[in-house]
Amino acid sequence: MSRTPPRRYWLTGASSGIGAALAEEILKSGAQLAVSARSVAPLKILSQRYPGQVLVVPGDLTNSQAVREIGEEIAQFWGALDSVILNAGTCEYVDARQFDASIIEHVVRTNLLASSYCIEAALPLLRKGVAPHLVGVASSVTYLPLPRAEAYGASKAGLRYLFESLRLDLAPEGIEVTVVSPGFVDTPLTAKNDFPMPLSWPVGKAARHIFSKLKNRPLEIAFPALFMAALWPLSKMPNGVKYAIGKRMVRSSPPIKDPI
Repeated sequence: MSRTPPRRYWLTGASSGIGAALAEEILKSGAQLAVSARSVAPLKILSQRYPGQVLVVPGDLTNSQAVREIGEEIAQFWGALDSVILNAGTCEYVDARQFDASIIEHVVRTNLLASSYCIEAALPLLRKGVAPHLVGVASSVTYLPLPRAEAYGASKAGLRYLFESLRLDLAPEGIEVTVVSPGFVDTPLTAKNDFPMPLSWPVGKAARHIFSKLKNRPLEIAFPALFMAALWPLSKMPNGVKYAIGKRMVRSSPPIKDPI
């Protein structure tokens, strides 16, 4: 009796935060995992801990040529992909008193354009895969405008629209699409926030939740449940109410930058 071959994943942003914790969950399942990030050292450590399971494909995902080369390397080793999880991203806060368009440009390039480069590289491999699944990590920030989140929110809203449109276009090919919308999660990125993060989850809990839900191929994975239960109705309120709520979440720190 033949064994089912291990599932082949490509995960971006795998060096820290949700990505690093999600990599652990994937590898514990026995799958094969291609990991991408700018920081190579954590990826190599992961490959040493799970010998024979990890393909290290680092690079700057905002560079379209670098992403194409990653896709070619995965194709050379495996020939196909079954699941792609685009998790890499960054956050910078905007100060409207000194509006700097370069912040918008940087965040959109990192969160949205880099994801599109990865999709371009991934789709030919998913089309050769088994029960192909494309996953994009957006954010619950897309439900409600928040102060100083112009760059981050716009990039994540664009990412959501990109994936939801792709879901329609890829359905005839049997490629399923899931959007992940985390609330507050304790990661190195959110550790720099200077405002309250209600109902935040430890990163390990978030990763376990995402991985367990992905098996059912939902349209969206949004969590924590209590946070989303409060946030979703707020998103349907009049703009004046949204403004009043958002204004209370004041951020005073200068813009922050984090690598993929």
